[in-house]
Order: sequence, then C-alpha cells, then structure tokens
Amino acid sequence: MNETFRSTCPMTNLLDLVGDKWSLIVIRDLLLSRNTFSQLIQEGEENISTNILTNRLKKLKNYGFIDFVKNRNDHKVKHYYLTNKGIDLNRVLHEMSLWSSKYLTHDFNEVSTIRFEQNKDLSRDLILSNERDAYKKERAKLLEFHLNPESHKVQF
Repeated sequence: MNETFRSTCPMTNLLDLVGDKWSLIVIRDLLLSRNTFSQLIQEGEENISTNILTNRLKKLKNYGFIDFVKNRNDHKVKHYYLTNKGIDLNRVLHEMSLWSSKYLTHDFNEVSTIRFEQNKDLSRDLILSNERDAYKKERAKLLEFHLNPESHKVQF
C-alpha cells in the first residue's frame, strides 16, 4: 500500500500509520500471543468493537505490519502475526510503557506489572532483544504448524 503522509516529519509519518486509538493496542496484543480475532476481542481489556478490529487488522496488513495464516483445521479462522516491521514497533511500545509507569500514578494491569517486575534489572536492549527473539520463535512455530501439516503428524 502506498502511504500518504501529511508532512516529512518521521514522527508524524509513524503516527499517520499507527497513531489512531487502536493500532498499537492490536500490535501489543499480537506480541502477547493473542493471534486470532476471537482472542483479540475477548482477551483485551479495552473492549475493541468487531468492526474497528476488522478495520485495524486490514489497515495493519496493508501497511505490512502484520500478516495472517489460515488455521489448517478450520480455514475460517485466521492466525494473525507480526511481520519484522511490526515486531520492530515493540521498542515504541516499550518506551510508551516506561513513560506511563514513570508519570501515571495508578495501578497497571497484571501483565504490565509482572513485565515491569521481571525486567526491572535488565537493560532496555536486552529486554527488547529477548522479547523479539521469543516472539520470532513463537511465530515460526505458528507458521510451521499451519503451513506444513506434515511436520506435526502423530506417528504410531
């Protein structure tokens, strides 16, 4: 998809692509292994509507941030996953989370609280590297399972 930008500012350009209310939430949820439409609707606490989610998934796919594979057992079910371009946005999400934890004075959800606690003594680069590598490993398993049915046959 050809992107149209309102200026030549790199920050404005990124906001033109993912700066709406929902796109980064969808990317966050994919990083949390919520990869089907049902999981994205049911497991996120923000209560995104189905029509908005459908729109954002199409938009993110068109911009190359995500893709999908159809479930090998039920072709109606799509498993969405982040492309490398989408995975690279984890750095942005991480910095936004750090800013929020520093300046907003309320309790965060369990996922965020655990993540902050587990990573409190690690460098940003190590946290992001570990998360990127773990996500890519899970993505490879997902794609292998749905694209190569022979690889998961039970042998008797």
